[in-house]
Amino acid sequence: MLTPIPCLFMRGGTSRGPFFLESDLPEDPALRDRVLLAAMGSPDPRQIDGLGGADPLTSKVAIVARSERAGVHLEFLFAQVLINEPRVDTTPNCGNMLAAVAPFAIERGLVDAGNSETTVRILTRNTGMLCDVTIQTPGGRIAYEGDARIDGCPGSAAPIRINFLETAGSVCKSLLPTGHIVDEFEGVKVTCIDNGMPVAIIAAADLGRTGYESRDQLNRDTELKQRLEAIRLSVGAAMNLGDVAKKVVPKMTLVAPPTAGGSLCTRTFIPHDCHAAVGVLGAVTVATAAVLDGSVARSVSVVPDGRVKLISVEHPSGEFSIELEMDADDPQTVRRAALLRTARLIMRGHVMIPASVWNGQPESRRHG
Repeated sequence: MLTPIPCLFMRGGTSRGPFFLESDLPEDPALRDRVLLAAMGSPDPRQIDGLGGADPLTSKVAIVARSERAGVHLEFLFAQVLINEPRVDTTPNCGNMLAAVAPFAIERGLVDAGNSETTVRILTRNTGMLCDVTIQTPGGRIAYEGDARIDGCPGSAAPIRINFLETAGSVCKSLLPTGHIVDEFEGVKVTCIDNGMPVAIIAAADLGRTGYESRDQLNRDTELKQRLEAIRLSVGAAMNLGDVAKKVVPKMTLVAPPTAGGSLCTRTFIPHDCHAAVGVLGAVTVATAAVLDGSVARSVSVVPDGRVKLISVEHPSGEFSIELEMDADDPQTVRRAALLRTARLIMRGHVMIPASVWNGQPESRRHG
């Protein structure tokens, strides 16, 4: 027997996956995770028996609820569903999936649409991060089509503006969790930073690479990946993340001077495979490092003058622009990070969950 669970299948930024109402999933986290693994078809390298796309960017899930906190409209739990392991990681944020949360909430009746545009405040439960997301809602209807373009996604769509609030130390409890702008691990200089996503930044040249290699080249580079993992395991403990062997954070980002008119060039591993683009909050964190004097990223970056800086982060499939507003009294402190994303509703329906997933639990106890 198969149990149907309603969901919307949506693209958010350069990621996609099913979006669920929290009330449609089991309350018990262990059971919930088994349901998500079944929904996505994990563990299996092709995810042939589920909705997953056999890539970290397409093996993601969003769980959304109306918030009861004052001043907050929605609460969002992001779940990274591992492809080859029976594991769901809710440690990190995902700014790409975040872009589709407001449209999903309107589609499912959690918030009302305004007559021109709609701004909702969203709490990401993974890390307690707040943001304001503004979507286009002409005549009270969600606009998915428009002229906004983002690298890593074909075509154009309606713009979605995301203004991040209080992102510093989202997971690691401080912007520079080691207390230093640069540390050394395994003989390599590393900037450990968390401005929305824990990231370890390394100059590609320090690992004997250019930083301009293609994604496929880097994914075939076994020696590099082994060295990065050794560094990551040491970095994780230093960033107050504990044993990260089975976590998807910290992300490992190689940096190099820009080649296409941007601020710096990046290659990001999440955590073991090179990212086709760069994650939203990973880009915010790398951009933040690029404006901090003495950081590994700053040493290869071209940074504009002024209190409001547009930092263009180059990645394998294009670039990602982040607007950073620096503190007027402390030019080393980022006060605001803003960016543009797009999203699209792809499909609505039910995902069917096999009876074996429930371990004999009665129907009445399966859902929260």
